[in-house]
Amino acid sequence: TKEKIYGLTRLAKWHEKVRQSGFKSFNTVARSIENHYKTIVNYFDNRSTNASAESFNAKIKAFRAQFRGVRNVEFFLYRLTQLYA
Repeated sequence: TKEKIYGLTRLAKWHEKVRQSGFKSFNTVARSIENHYKTIVNYFDNRSTNASAESFNAKIKAFRAQFRGVRNVEFFLYRLTQLYA
């Protein structure tokens, strides 16, 4: 689509600016974007993101932090399903 091409072009321009800047701290981010650019620009096709999955993972992480080490995995999974399913 036209929007996808525009997004890909903008991403490529950003990547080139980062490369030219010489900031080594951006190398990891730039490499990740380079490795996943096809998935990133797919956003323009169906306008969906993985935000809901990331949100769910954050909830699980926060829930797990409350227990500071789970001894009974079965009960932990049961509580997760009761709270978030």
